[in-house]
Amino acid sequence: MGLRLGPQPSHTLPDDLWCFEGKACPVRQTPPPSDRLRQTICTLFLRALAVALSERAVARREAREAERRRTSDGDGDDDAAVVIYNRVPKTASTSFTNIAYDLCGKNRYHVLHINTTKNNPVMSIQDQVRFVQNVTAWREMKPAFYHGHVSFLDFSKLGVARKPIYINVIRDPIQRLVSYYYFLRFGDDYRPGLRRRKQGDKKTFDECVSAGGSDCAPEKLWLQIPFFCGHYSECWNAGSRWALERAKHNLLNQYLLVGVTEELEDFVMMLEAALPRFFRGATELYKTGKKSHLRKTSEKRPPTRESTAKLQQSAIWKMENEFYEFALEQFQFVRTHAVREKDGELYVLPQNFFYEKIYPKK
Repeated sequence: MGLRLGPQPSHTLPDDLWCFEGKACPVRQTPPPSDRLRQTICTLFLRALAVALSERAVARREAREAERRRTSDGDGDDDAAVVIYNRVPKTASTSFTNIAYDLCGKNRYHVLHINTTKNNPVMSIQDQVRFVQNVTAWREMKPAFYHGHVSFLDFSKLGVARKPIYINVIRDPIQRLVSYYYFLRFGDDYRPGLRRRKQGDKKTFDECVSAGGSDCAPEKLWLQIPFFCGHYSECWNAGSRWALERAKHNLLNQYLLVGVTEELEDFVMMLEAALPRFFRGATELYKTGKKSHLRKTSEKRPPTRESTAKLQQSAIWKMENEFYEFALEQFQFVRTHAVREKDGELYVLPQNFFYEKIYPKK
């Protein structure tokens, strides 16, 4: 007896539905196209999320390992780092420099004072070459922190591949001049027994301005601009617009950070965050150490409004003040992106970037 087949599937049934002994067998229903699309998107999203989380975990692990090696191996390339602080006179430079001296033993670097003859901030061409060669080749002194009253020197002019890290601090130009005026006459509490060049002159700053004296003339304000401008003759021409623009250019392009005397603690905090190889522990030392604001000029009297107004009429003051305001604005911009304030205290922001999509995979 031959095999009897049941009725064939109706043309209205799905193609994958078949019959046996006249009964339709149940089949898995196929989701509508819109549901399939959502499932596909969800699957792809979950896969991408898993890859991203995996890459972030790898990046964090590698960052921790790099930090561990940096800490245990002496900060790697930082062992060859050189910081130059070409300090402007009477800007709290002694107070800041003493922090570097206090930390050098603990943080394992050398501090070297650049002592120029008669405190001349301009080096001869031969001394420029010698200094650049010394700083570059003196490996026994690295890592090194150099400081001195010298104007900016561009190492790239002598073909140096790795330039030093420049930092500096500037001050309100009139306040700086007033401090310097009394310093030359009365000294300070750092070395009170040292005889100063103008010792014995009892004339106040206001009396000097009223009499048109040379020690308080507007030309004496011209110092911070040439210190940043550098070793060009035009830098030292008081009132030079070119020198001002050159100083601004160097501040932005050649200096890691330029602080202001009026906000020195913030400057120290930001340096500790940026250059821990040199300044680890600097903020706490500044707040609690005995050498904070160490050098204080003796017998200093604030100028009257009349004296201040007279100096502010000069073109030289306007340029020096423009440079100071420019530096202050840049410093506050950097600070805004580096620190936050909470409960009246400033704290440094943690690392706010990471690496992802690292290829090839290990």
